[in-house]
Amino acid sequence: MTAAEPVAPPPRLSLTAQFLDVGGVRTRHIMAGEGPPVILLHGIGRSLEDFAPTFRALATSRRVYAPDLIGFGHTDKPPVAYSLPGLARFVRHYLDTVGETRPAVLIGNSLGGAVAQMFAAMFPARASGLVLVNAAGFGREVALSLRLCAVPGLGEWLLRPSPAGARRVTRSLFASPAFATPERIAHTLTLAQQPGAARAFLSVLRSIGDVRGARIEWQTELARRLCALSRPTLIVWGDQDQILPAHHLQVARQAHPHARFHLFEQTGHLPQIERESEFIALLHSFLKDNSL
Repeated sequence: MTAAEPVAPPPRLSLTAQFLDVGGVRTRHIMAGEGPPVILLHGIGRSLEDFAPTFRALATSRRVYAPDLIGFGHTDKPPVAYSLPGLARFVRHYLDTVGETRPAVLIGNSLGGAVAQMFAAMFPARASGLVLVNAAGFGREVALSLRLCAVPGLGEWLLRPSPAGARRVTRSLFASPAFATPERIAHTLTLAQQPGAARAFLSVLRSIGDVRGARIEWQTELARRLCALSRPTLIVWGDQDQILPAHHLQVARQAHPHARFHLFEQTGHLPQIERESEFIALLHSFLKDNSL
């Protein structure tokens, strides 16, 4: 059966975010709701807005946290060396700062999915479950634009903010062009224009990959550690992802045979937006079935 063409709802990017100090890092975040804790982790170069519909849906029955990760969005971008373990430690410090010490479900998209996995591996007592959405960590293949960004000098040139670049990036996130709205394009440009954004982006990217793609060594080790934990896991993908190809889902099946899987048809890199209602229904079912 062929999935219906997704219809873009009116963009709802505006969320009432606040800032707090996380170990000296001015951090933008939102939190709301009461119940079991959930934390939403966005992808590289992105921000908490990528999980706006998910946040609203979950906050009716859960305590939901969504930060702009260090180096991204409107959070500080200190001139440090970025890495997956460093980002996972930042998530732990963030949760400590907001006073959330209960085990949480981590929901991560793209790079955020790799951060969620690393957090669970490093701090297993703090992770009750994982939802990995088109997540990094399941194969070498990545978009050509990201591989080129790994080249010193070329990456700096490619990441110069421009309206044309923002349109290109935003369009690449979705299977349907209807989702590349003027509001989302403007938001992408605003993120790219933040001081230090390109430096942080390239530092993270070059720590996990090179011109050939994502390095396999850290992925293999991470999968080994997570399999030993066997946390409830949901892994989803969009079949027309231009950033991380959908066949990575098959790698994920082999690495996490205990997990639940779903492939969204006619869907790109952000199924939580492009397939909003279906994604939220799947998420609620997973959380309920696993008493999370």
